[in-house]
Amino acid sequence: MPGFGQALGRVGRLRQVTLDRGRAMVDAEIGVPAGGIREELLRELRRVTTAQPGIQDADIRISQRITAHGVQRNLKPLAEVRNIVAVASGKGGVGKSTTAVNIALALAADGASVGILDADIYGPSQPLMLGLTGQRPTSEDGKTMNPLRAYGLQVMSIGFLIDPDQPMVWRGPMVTSALNQLLHQTRWSDIDYLIVDMPPGTGDIQLTLSQQVPVSGAVIVTTPQDIALLDAKKGLQMFRKVSVPVLGIVENMSTHVCSSCGHEEPLFGSGGGQRMAAEYGVTLLGQVPLDQSIRVQTDSGKPTVAAAPDSPPARAYQSIARNMAAALALQGRDYSRKFPKIVVEDS
Repeated sequence: MPGFGQALGRVGRLRQVTLDRGRAMVDAEIGVPAGGIREELLRELRRVTTAQPGIQDADIRISQRITAHGVQRNLKPLAEVRNIVAVASGKGGVGKSTTAVNIALALAADGASVGILDADIYGPSQPLMLGLTGQRPTSEDGKTMNPLRAYGLQVMSIGFLIDPDQPMVWRGPMVTSALNQLLHQTRWSDIDYLIVDMPPGTGDIQLTLSQQVPVSGAVIVTTPQDIALLDAKKGLQMFRKVSVPVLGIVENMSTHVCSSCGHEEPLFGSGGGQRMAAEYGVTLLGQVPLDQSIRVQTDSGKPTVAAAPDSPPARAYQSIARNMAAALALQGRDYSRKFPKIVVEDS
């Protein structure tokens, strides 16, 4: 499939194929969001179909169905969320939150229903990035909260519940309790992907969160710099310890292109993300340049994928999101939702 690097049979299926006097009618279903390249997919399927002997024309139909994938065995998936994807880094300052919000926007732009949970309790940044600073969630029953909405995303953050200048002087158990409340007491609505912007680091808080949040997969964000890679490797190993599949690595600030002369230079080194991906047998989902526009757009409350969807950085995020969705589609599915609830009572 163009744009995903995977064969249709791996991330989708042919539901029905019929032939009528040299004309093929093909009904395909894909398990990844692909609204942005739908016409390209139709052309490619038509080309492959009409290349078969005896077929002169083809009527192609493509439907999209995002399925739920398995989580850690001791955890139960959320009722209204098919897949939770954690975006993490071993250290702060590598652009994890910016990457998370742009991946979420890219998935939404391709037709998925997407939410983003700001799990960085000590330093929530999604309210500012999505232009929601100062807004508060509503509640009809006093027990659950409605997520805020921005650019088609359902959004929840501790930043909506506290003053922006208020420091969160909390110990680990309070942080994990707060995150669980944000996750389980938010009224998410029919979400294909819930992107969780994890706090930086690999300490007790991060390990506890990864054990308590039902995650289908994780994405590791790093820069090419060796120091960042050291901590990113720890983050990757943390998810493997709790049986969360690592969907791939994003190399942020990969190269810098001078806005005046166009000279390209790897300020933080080169090839670090690729080497890490090869070392741990995971996919390099993509590379994002060090571009001033990303910072300006994010600080203004309109991230790159929403502000400049046709720009080179936005296309990089779009490619990363599609590669991530394809990697998740290859994971084992969650069948627990299909089982009836069994209650044993004394009689």
